[in-house]
Amino acid sequence: MRENFLHYVWTYKKFDVLNLKTTQHEVLELISVGHHNHNSGPDFFNAKLKIGEQLWAGNVEIHIKSSDWFAHRHEQDPAYDNVILHVVYEHDTYIFRKDNSTIPTLELKEVIHPNVFQNYQKLFTNSTKWINCESDFAQTEDFILDHWLERLYIERLERKSKIIEDLLKASKHDWEAVLFKMLTKNFGLKVNAEAFFSLATMTDYSAVRKSQSKLLSLEALFFGQAGLLDRDVEDDYFRQLKENYAFLKQKFQLDNTYVVPLQFFRLRPLNFPTIRLSQLASLYHQQRHLFSKLMLSETLEDFYKLFKVSASEYWNSHYTFQKKSKTSEKAVTKAFIDLLLINTVIPIKFCYAKRKGETINEQLIALIRTINSEKNTVVRGFNALKSISRSALESQALLQLKTDYCNEHRCLKCAIGNSILNK
Repeated sequence: MRENFLHYVWTYKKFDVLNLKTTQHEVLELISVGHHNHNSGPDFFNAKLKIGEQLWAGNVEIHIKSSDWFAHRHEQDPAYDNVILHVVYEHDTYIFRKDNSTIPTLELKEVIHPNVFQNYQKLFTNSTKWINCESDFAQTEDFILDHWLERLYIERLERKSKIIEDLLKASKHDWEAVLFKMLTKNFGLKVNAEAFFSLATMTDYSAVRKSQSKLLSLEALFFGQAGLLDRDVEDDYFRQLKENYAFLKQKFQLDNTYVVPLQFFRLRPLNFPTIRLSQLASLYHQQRHLFSKLMLSETLEDFYKLFKVSASEYWNSHYTFQKKSKTSEKAVTKAFIDLLLINTVIPIKFCYAKRKGETINEQLIALIRTINSEKNTVVRGFNALKSISRSALESQALLQLKTDYCNEHRCLKCAIGNSILNK
């Protein structure tokens, strides 16, 4: 038994509200359950109820057992002086106000709807399950799932927007600088995300802006800040990069002391940081005012055109410095652009619209529904229960569901969990 289950039962009146009596056998009429308090103090504020002939307005506290009142030392806390009803699953002792008057108690043990309690037990009794509701997930109505996943996706955008807001504040509201940090991070993918983000953080965006006219300068800036030019290599391209970086370092007073080391191990060659940094340099060389262009773009094809870049010519025959490889153009793929849209562009468009007081949720939802679903262990796990992830909206929503609800056992806050409890 969890206390939040009793909160759910009380909030949605999942008990016999027509035949209530306190533990002192007084008739109890519930008028309003009050407002759920998620901070310190009583669990519900401003409830209204009638006990006998007396009308009460005040707060409600909920516990598993009556004695939890003393275990939590509420008798010593003035915040609980206005409690008009103590709601418990099991009554094992009376509690009192400071004037020694008894606080009325409602015991839910015998009045909770049996099906709600049985479904609750089914959800939480098997700790070995991947998710609590895995045996019922497939039976959840499509209407409930679709609306819940859409809401979860917006919730995920809200979470990502907090990170963007922090970056915006730190950059003195320079949207281009924030975009650069977010894009650079996601060009690093999962393995090098932290390293690429530290590179972007240690590189003042003004240096990027003033180096955009020359691709070699941008590459020198990125490779140098990443620490890839710290050694000596017998290679003309490497020598030019190193000379350019020495000039830029002095000109812009650059520092890369705290840039996280890059990882090459267990990466496909196309995802080597050398290739991704060159592609990033090509993007900023080709697209001036990238932020404005992205904010004006709406369709998937618009974004594919903007991000259609390749690593510089040297990398057609290399994956690392000096060592030659089979010649092939290292172009950004549509699948990679999809990841940039999911993790950078759409969250920034969402945050930018909020800042302007605009609501573009429907537009963003339409856009993300045109992007293919991501492939990862979470998505595969849910699809094994029910084929559900058709687009990036579902895959992002499922990540939010698994991380913030399933893993935290927040079934009572989940539309799927609620539908199961209400069977």
